[in-house]
Amino acid sequence: MVFISLTSAYIFRRGLPTFDGQSNSYVRDWGAVELPWALLAINTALLAASSVTIEFARRKAARQAALAPVSAIPGISLGDENNFPWLGATVLLGFAFLVGQWMAWGELHNRGFYVDTNPSSSFAFLLTIAHAVHLAGGMIALIWAASSSLLHKPPEARRIAVDITAWYWHFMLVLWIYVFALLGFAR
Repeated sequence: MVFISLTSAYIFRRGLPTFDGQSNSYVRDWGAVELPWALLAINTALLAASSVTIEFARRKAARQAALAPVSAIPGISLGDENNFPWLGATVLLGFAFLVGQWMAWGELHNRGFYVDTNPSSSFAFLLTIAHAVHLAGGMIALIWAASSSLLHKPPEARRIAVDITAWYWHFMLVLWIYVFALLGFAR
């Protein structure tokens, strides 16, 4: 709902003039923001890759939970399973995305765009920072889900933690693509 509200405000504000007290008239103050598209595209790829890794983690947790009763039978061996740390990879890719966002904001500053430069730069910062805050919350959930594995929680508890976190993480990717498209197409 936050992003729907911000989108409505973004589109509505884009068309509104502002009263200029010096000239005693209404002026259009919506300026073009030169976004670092290459850096934002790299960040999008990082977030998409992290969505893939968390999906692998989700499937691995579901498989472990389903096979837990069978593996508890003495003398039954399920063989060696690929033990790649998918959640750890997702955490690293999530941190890389946040670092990339920090670099994108720095690049905006280098280009002379700040939160208060014009209304469009304010919205660009607001939308990307709001997404970063939501993603940071997802990072906390990711770390919690990863710790459930390290703390040897029961397989079903690990599955639930990873499953819920994965769905939130996938939503963060879809939301980022939405924000990326909004900033790109509704200039």
